[in-house]
Amino acid sequence: MLIREVILENFMSYEYARIPFKKGVNVVCGPNGSGKSSILLGISVALGQSYTERSKRLSDLIRYGKDEARVTLVLDNSPRDGRRPVSRIKKDQIFLTRNLRRDGKYWFELQNTAANKVEVNRLLAKFEVDPENMLIIMHQNMVNQFSVLSSQEKLRMVEAAVGFESYRKNVSAAQKKLSRILSQGDSVGKLLESAQQTLTYWREQYDRYQQKKQLIIKRRFLERELAWAEVLKQENFVAKLKEQNQERQNRISKIENETETINEQLEELQNRLKQARAAWRRHFEDRLALERELAKLELTASTADQALKETESWTGDHRNDMEKVLDNINTLETAIREKTNPVDLRPQLNEIKASYYALEDAWTQRFNLRSASLKKSVESSNEQLKKLGLQISDIKGKADSLDLKIESITNNVVDRKISLALLRYQKESLTKTMKRLDKELQQALADLDEYVKRAENVGQRIVPMKNTMDILEELRLTDGHLAALADVSEDIERMYESYSKLYLELKEKARLVAENREKALEEVNARMETWRNIIHNLLDQVNVKYRKILSEAYAVGEVKLTNEQDLEEAGLEIFVGFKGGNPVPLNAYTQSGGERSIATITFLLALQQHVHSPFRAIDEYDVHMDPKNREIIANLLVSSVTGLDSQYLAITPSQLTFTGKGVHLITVQNVEGASLIKEVT
Repeated sequence: MLIREVILENFMSYEYARIPFKKGVNVVCGPNGSGKSSILLGISVALGQSYTERSKRLSDLIRYGKDEARVTLVLDNSPRDGRRPVSRIKKDQIFLTRNLRRDGKYWFELQNTAANKVEVNRLLAKFEVDPENMLIIMHQNMVNQFSVLSSQEKLRMVEAAVGFESYRKNVSAAQKKLSRILSQGDSVGKLLESAQQTLTYWREQYDRYQQKKQLIIKRRFLERELAWAEVLKQENFVAKLKEQNQERQNRISKIENETETINEQLEELQNRLKQARAAWRRHFEDRLALERELAKLELTASTADQALKETESWTGDHRNDMEKVLDNINTLETAIREKTNPVDLRPQLNEIKASYYALEDAWTQRFNLRSASLKKSVESSNEQLKKLGLQISDIKGKADSLDLKIESITNNVVDRKISLALLRYQKESLTKTMKRLDKELQQALADLDEYVKRAENVGQRIVPMKNTMDILEELRLTDGHLAALADVSEDIERMYESYSKLYLELKEKARLVAENREKALEEVNARMETWRNIIHNLLDQVNVKYRKILSEAYAVGEVKLTNEQDLEEAGLEIFVGFKGGNPVPLNAYTQSGGERSIATITFLLALQQHVHSPFRAIDEYDVHMDPKNREIIANLLVSSVTGLDSQYLAITPSQLTFTGKGVHLITVQNVEGASLIKEVT
């Protein structure tokens, strides 16, 4: 069984229909125009046919008023003898759908996934179904078409249906091989004659070429020697560049070492400079403190000196005052002596004298004390000033010494920095030179590689015994000798050897071609004999069935293989005779429509047990038959398929023909423009 169910959606007269099929004979019957043939047409479209008898465009098969139609076949993929027909699909059912659109776009779907025609053909090949073969699917009116096919077309159609195409292909391949060998034999004969004539000419030229060959060998050696001499020259240049580069690298290393040493010295000097400056700042701060103290002492000494001077000035003023008092005392004494004043002034005078002497003593004591204190303070300040002056002089001396030391260290730092700058400049200069040398070295190495490659192309390395100038001179002399033999082609030796070899090969090939021709001929005959045998065996079995079925319709006939000696012209001729007449070839002119139908259907039924396809179909095969022949053919159709692991679809307007024969009967009716399906149980 191949098809479990056919689903038609908006296809021709069907809006939606699910048509179940069973193993064995499935009969679709119904009145004309009900949509019987549309079922087989839908199956053919789903199997990939693009041209039908009903329409040249698939879009014309879409139901009127609809934009899209679908035909789905539910294929049986259940295991047979433990294996599924399509092993890659692990399901018992395979859904194959053909979609048709009014705009002319058609596509396949396999398991609800878009597929192309190649995938569909591969799927059908697994089931051994060929929808294009008329013996597998015979549409309406194809019964008459089969009768008018040429015998060659009939034979090829039968071979395809029963799986014998490989035998024909084997014979064709052997015949093509024989044809190629025969053509090759003619070509080899002509080539052998031409090669013998040409070989004679090249033999005469061969001797002249030997002299030139020796010169060419010499020249090649000179070219090789020149190439390796140039390599050696370039290697020396590269070695020189490497030496220069290494020398500069050593100088850079030396500069880096010197730079490192100077940096260490510079770091030490900077540390010393830092320490000296720190010491100088400490001396400066000490000197500044001493200077401040000195200023304070100078101010103190100046203040004491000023106070001493003020004391002396005050002493002068006091003395003047005392002298005035003394003058008053003297005046009073004079007045007392002279008694010019009637008042007794002596008590007053004594009091004044007492005050005077007391004041004189107090002032003298105070003056002496203040004067001594100020002098002592001035002397102490002067002594401290002297000490501070010495300390300041000492610190100044140390600071001056540190200034000299700082200046010396600074000069050393500057010298080291200048040295570093010079070293850095030298290093940069050497680095630039090294970069230039590196570029030159890289270029020289690249050139050396090119020289080596060219030299290796010329030959293996040798030690040049001469310099390039001597080699070039010898090359020029050799070229002069070769110029004298310029008319001698360098291909002479190759041509002579080639034609010698060709001549021997052609002789050997002629012998092999003769052997191969015999083998190919034997192979053609053997394959042809095999093909004839299997066709004869097939036709012998078909003839037994064919004659038996015809006898039921009171007819005689046979199936013959014609022109069996020529594969391309070989054909299948069907003979049939009715009403006691002798069998004559089946054609469109000799038999009536009913007779052609009976003969064609009889042949199909006789062939059934040899057909590989599990699904076969025929549409309206009994249109031109009388009721009796319809009954006979219906019985034979059922009996021919019974026992075969196949599925047969027969479409007929007559239900009664198959009633009670154990077939799966499906009726079709057209109600208000739509086809309806009904199973008859």
